[in-house]
Amino acid sequence: MGIRGKDSQIDNIEFNVGDIARSKRFYGEVFGWTFTDYGPAYCEFSDGRLTGGFTTGAAVRPGGPLVILYSEDLADARQRIVAAGGRISQEVFEFPGGRRFHFTDPDGYELAVWTAA
Repeated sequence: MGIRGKDSQIDNIEFNVGDIARSKRFYGEVFGWTFTDYGPAYCEFSDGRLTGGFTTGAAVRPGGPLVILYSEDLADARQRIVAAGGRISQEVFEFPGGRRFHFTDPDGYELAVWTAA
């Protein structure tokens, strides 16, 4: 994912896409983004400042990408989210390089929080 050590800041944006190659072609041609492939279902992109990802691991979500925040302490972030009225929509899971969970805020927006392995 993105830059480590930026606790509680937006760190990554993830797009669920139907075709990673098509998305790479589009964003590469239009905006000059660069890409790093991590297997057939995930590709990291960089716009030169912020990183994000294209994944085919879930259904395409019209309405926007998944905003991902970084936390040095995943359990603490989860506890604070629940205490503030957020709802956990996907429990902690591992991926190459770290762990994360998803939550919805009081208005129903889904975000995620990750930490390095």
